[in-house]
Amino acid sequence: MEAFGVSNLQNGIETIGLNKAGRVHYNLLPAALYEFAIRKGEAVLTADGALCADTGQHTGRSPKDKFIVRDENTDGQIWWDNNKPMSKEHFALLLQDMQEHVVGKELFVQDLIGGADKANALPTRVITELAWHSLFIRNLLIRPDRASLENFVPDFTIIDLPSFKADPARYGCRTETVIACDLTNRIVLIAGTYYAGEMKKSVFTALNYLLPAKKVMPMHCSANVGPDGDTAIFFGLSGTGKTTLSADPTRTLIGDDEHGWGENGIFNFEGGCYAKTIRLSAEAEPEIYATTKRFGTVLENVVLDVDGVPDFNDGSKTENTRCAYPLDFIPNASDTGLAPHPKTIIMLTADAFGVMPPIAKLTPEQAMYHFLSGYTAKVAGTERGVTEPEATFSTCFGAPFMPRHPAEYGNLLKELIASHGVDCWLVNTGWTGGAYGVGNRMPIKATRALLTAALSGELKKADFRTDANFGFKVPVAMEGVDTKILDPRSTWSDGQAYDAQAQKLVGMFIANFEKFEAHVDSNVRNAAPVLAMAAE
Repeated sequence: MEAFGVSNLQNGIETIGLNKAGRVHYNLLPAALYEFAIRKGEAVLTADGALCADTGQHTGRSPKDKFIVRDENTDGQIWWDNNKPMSKEHFALLLQDMQEHVVGKELFVQDLIGGADKANALPTRVITELAWHSLFIRNLLIRPDRASLENFVPDFTIIDLPSFKADPARYGCRTETVIACDLTNRIVLIAGTYYAGEMKKSVFTALNYLLPAKKVMPMHCSANVGPDGDTAIFFGLSGTGKTTLSADPTRTLIGDDEHGWGENGIFNFEGGCYAKTIRLSAEAEPEIYATTKRFGTVLENVVLDVDGVPDFNDGSKTENTRCAYPLDFIPNASDTGLAPHPKTIIMLTADAFGVMPPIAKLTPEQAMYHFLSGYTAKVAGTERGVTEPEATFSTCFGAPFMPRHPAEYGNLLKELIASHGVDCWLVNTGWTGGAYGVGNRMPIKATRALLTAALSGELKKADFRTDANFGFKVPVAMEGVDTKILDPRSTWSDGQAYDAQAQKLVGMFIANFEKFEAHVDSNVRNAAPVLAMAAE
């Protein structure tokens, strides 16, 4: 095994049984990774100098192929209703076979950090067989200074070998693709998928398991901070505007996706951003668009024309086209990844049913209810002419990455909100004036105006009404925002149709929350929306 690059070679990859690998490149910088990726045919150069790679059949995560090792430590800690178990024996066999798979292979190693707060940081070593994967994860996690790499000792290891095809009969997995997490020994094995996002989310899964025991809240959220130190966090599922709304030129971006909240405040888990690029434009999202024209950015599954120019409107490979770039590619990004305790929490939903108001004030109990619900709505496909929206409930706004029971995260969040007197708001970036196909998307100008007023504290001074269906407080007027839009029912041409749609959505909330009722107190249960009695 030949080793190249900067690393603590006394603690190299042979410590995890990869001593039979061929050439091993430690902590290569972007230029060298570009050279390897292009020479090996893994990726191509765009006209603007970014690196563009395809991920093959897997253009997104494979949640059904993710497993957690069930052992004496994890047995009583993991939410097994949401996480698939793998035996210690199957994991050991998988690791052994992956060790054999790398014999003579060229590997790339990055030594990185998950977590900007030193007290809660997770030193992470990522071993990949692809150079572009090495650049991707280097962009996404926190990069230690070069001098510290000579003393780097990982506390968490990821081995990512896309060319290894898992045998379900041999390893107790589902398909040739597997993401196997041994949280006790802090090792993740990824095989059979070229989708780079699996590495990023493996670190998030580990932190979601480790931090609650230290009374630190892991969160699937973006965060920014104003000039007066007023931190805001934005929870939201994909497509709700989490990245877009937190990229505010008047506020410093802490991060766009994963954060912790501990005794010292908010801290970013990452050192980069992983933004969607489908229909990306310089006009709508100038800061993100500009990163796609930078050397060092990695594009995933983006269609290029004959001159190497990206076509962000082309979703023929996938709607989940992405770009991965270091956080410092954003002009107003934080250089520390740290911020004070939040003053405001924003929970984002894209309600395609056209029921939710553009903004609503939540009590701490309502905040926990909506956090555990994790509601948004997806627009249905058109294969059979179906245009009915589909409700999606992903607890804690990130169920696939939550190893522990949601109530553990929910109770921790509730305690933090109460301790720091945080204002909580629910913001609907979805539809108004009717459901998808009839109504219109909520005007981004109105959303930004309401959000700005909420973050400044000005919106708290408004007059409020109580929503008849959800019980939260809704402002009745705000300067610069069409008053009509604040009352969703008034935007529908048929008020009774709105009422029926609202009660349909309320019923979905209630049915979804049944699994949490035994784990929350009566105040949170009473924060549920109200299902009206049917008329006799």
